[in-house]
Formats: sequence, C-alpha cells, structure tokens
Amino acid sequence: MNHDILIREAQKDDLPFVLNLYAQPDMDKGQVLSVEKAQEIFELFSHYPNYRLFVAVTKNQPEVIFGTFALLIMNNLAHMGSSSAIVEDVVVSKNHQGQGIGQMMMFHAMELARNAQCYKLILSSNHKRQKAHDFYRKLGFSEHGLSFHVDLI
Repeated sequence: MNHDILIREAQKDDLPFVLNLYAQPDMDKGQVLSVEKAQEIFELFSHYPNYRLFVAVTKNQPEVIFGTFALLIMNNLAHMGSSSAIVEDVVVSKNHQGQGIGQMMMFHAMELARNAQCYKLILSSNHKRQKAHDFYRKLGFSEHGLSFHVDLI
C-alpha cells in the first residue's frame, strides 16, 4: 500500500478533476456535468447532515487527484436507531488502478462509518463489473440481498 496517499474531503476546486475521473468509460461513459453544475450540486452537499465527497491525493502533491468516492451516513429509526452508511461513485484513475488507492479509499470509508457507529456500510455495483466485485470481496464486502432500481428519467 502506498503510504504517500492521503484521503481528504474534496474542495470546490477539486471538482474539475473529480469530473475527469467520472468521465472514464467504466463510470459515466465520458458524459459528465459541467463544472458549474457540479459546483451547484456540491454546494447542496453542505445541506446534508453527513454527505461528503472524498479524494485520494499524494501528500506532496495534494492537488493531484487519483481517486474519489462519496459517503452518506444516514440516521435510522429501524435497527434500534443505528446509523448506516452508503458509499457511492467510487473511481480510481485508470493509470493508478492496482496501486492500493481504491483499498485505502474503502478502508477510509469503513473507518468513518465505524466511527459514526454505523451497523453497516453498503454499496451497489453494476452486475457487469466483475473486476470491481472481486475487489470489494477482497475487502470483506459480501453480497447481501438484491438491488433494485427503477428508471425515473
């Protein structure tokens, strides 16, 4: 694992680099928001109690972003009031995959969820992404139930 990597909360100035990561074929097939629209949505994050965007950078070049993920920690009335966490939009640049960056990001998400006393951390992954599924399994994630969605737009 690369100890020069730092996981930090994203800043507004990071958004062009995050959008570039999302443009990878495995993520959003090259289609991304404009920087202006991303900044607008990023501002909305501050109104959520526990929704944050994170980036993976090197300690000596904190402006160079290699990976990103979003983490939402939700309060629940069920499960005796235990919180749960959802990780979304996990991506590492193609040139930096296989270097432990994704693992560091997921361990960071797990630690934040643990510290928030979440009873679980969940994510969803497209059924076609077998390589990603193998990666998550190696980190201790297991398949649980089924994921359903309905297209609304």
